[in-house]
Amino acid sequence: MSIQVLIITLYLLITIGIGFYAKKKSTSSSAFHGTSLGILMCVAAGTGEWLGGTSTTGVSEYGFNFGLSGAWYTIANGIGVIVLALFFAKLYRSLDKVTVPGIVENFIGVDARVISSILLTFVMIAVGVAQVVAAGVLGVSVLGIDYNTAVIVMGLAFIVYTLAGGMTSVGYTNIMHLAMMYGGVIIALVFVGEDIGGLSNIKSSLSSDYFNMFSIGIPKVSSWVIASILGACTAQAGIQPILAAKDKETAKRAALITSGVVIPFGFLTAILGMVAKVRFPELENAKLALPTLMMHLHPVVGGIVLASIMAAILSTVSPIILASGTMITKDIYQRKYKPEASDKEILLVSRITTGVAGLICMILAILMYGSTTILDMVYFAYTLRGSLFVILLLGIYWKATSQKGSIWAMLLTSIVGFSWVVFKAKFGHYPIHPMLTETYASVIVAFISTIIFSTFFPEPDTVEKKSNG
Repeated sequence: MSIQVLIITLYLLITIGIGFYAKKKSTSSSAFHGTSLGILMCVAAGTGEWLGGTSTTGVSEYGFNFGLSGAWYTIANGIGVIVLALFFAKLYRSLDKVTVPGIVENFIGVDARVISSILLTFVMIAVGVAQVVAAGVLGVSVLGIDYNTAVIVMGLAFIVYTLAGGMTSVGYTNIMHLAMMYGGVIIALVFVGEDIGGLSNIKSSLSSDYFNMFSIGIPKVSSWVIASILGACTAQAGIQPILAAKDKETAKRAALITSGVVIPFGFLTAILGMVAKVRFPELENAKLALPTLMMHLHPVVGGIVLASIMAAILSTVSPIILASGTMITKDIYQRKYKPEASDKEILLVSRITTGVAGLICMILAILMYGSTTILDMVYFAYTLRGSLFVILLLGIYWKATSQKGSIWAMLLTSIVGFSWVVFKAKFGHYPIHPMLTETYASVIVAFISTIIFSTFFPEPDTVEKKSNG
C-alpha cells in the first residue's frame, strides 16, 4: 500500500469514527436534522454545500485552462451566500422551518411545498451524483483502484457516518474537512512553488491572459454569479444549518462568515491549476491537473493534499444526502402522509430516506460514469434551484402570487430549463441566442409564468375580495 493510499484510508476511517462519536447527540429527529446550532457548527455544516469536489479539482481545471478567472466559480458561490446572509438569513430563521420547501409553504401553500420538495430533492441528488463521480475518479486516477469499487467503498463510508449522527456528524466532520482542505491547499502551494522554482516563476511562464480575471468569459462569469445568488437562497444543504441556528443573529453571522471562508479558496485552487500548467504543460486532461500535481510531490505531502481533495468531496456529499432525506421526510412523509407520526418514527424515516438518497447517488454514479449527461444534469439542477427562488421571491413580496400559479410556473420552468440544457448538449449552442443560457431562460420564464399563471389562477380569497369590491 502506498503512503498516499494509507493517508487517505486513515482519513476516511477517522471521518467515520467522528460520525459515530456524534451519534450519541442525535437521539431525536430535531437533533438529526439540526437544532440550536452555534456559529462554528453552522459555518462548518453549511460550507460543505459550496466547497466540494468542483471547488478543488474543478476550479484547478479552470485554473489550468484559463488562469485566475477560474476562481469565479467559487467566488460566485461566496457572493450568493453574502446575499443570503444580508437579506434572507434572519427571515428564514424566524419562520422556524427545517426545510426550504417549508418556507415555500409559509408564503405560497402546502401543495407548492410538496412540488418544490420533489424538485429540490432532484437538485440535491444531481449534485450528489457529481460528487460521488469525483470520488470514484479520484480512486481510479490516484489510488489505482477500480472505479466501481471506489464508488462503493467511499459511498458506503459517507452514508454510514451521516446516518450515525445526522447534522451533528456533518458539523463535526466538516470542521475537520475545512481544516484539511485549507491546510492541504496551502501546503501544496508551498511545496509545488519550490518545485517550479518559486511561485513568481508562474508569471514568466504563462501568458497575461492567465492573470486576467475575466479570461474565462464575461458571459460565463455573469451566469455563475446570477445562478449562485439565486441558488444560494434555495440550497437546502447550505440553508439547513442556517434554519437550525440557535437564533436569527447567529444565522446571519454564520452565513457571512461562510462567505468569507468560501471566496479565498477559489483563488488558491485556481493558482494550483496554473502551477500544474507550468509543471505539466503537455497534460492532455485538465481534469487531472491537481491529482497529477500531487502525485509528483513527496508521498507524505501528496497524500495529505489528496486527503484534502477527499475532504472537499465528503464535506459536500454528506450534507447533500442529509438535506435530501430531511426534505422527503419533513415535506412529504410527515407533512402530507403522516402528520401524527411520533418523533421516534420520524427519526427512523429520516435515516432511511437519507440512506436511500446516498444509495441513489452511488447507483447513478456507477451507471453514468464517463457520460457527459451528469454534467448536463447538474447544470439543469442549478438552473432549477435558482428559478425556484424567483418563484419564492414573488411569493414573499407579491401578494397576488397564487399556489396553483406557482405550481404551474415550477413545472413550466423545469421543462424550459431541461429543454435548454438538452438542446445545448445536442447542437452545441443555445436555442435562441448564445447569451441566453439556461440560467437566464429559466429565470425569465419563472418570473413571467408565475405572474401570468397567478393572474389566471388566483387564490379563492383574492377572487372573493375582487367580487365583493
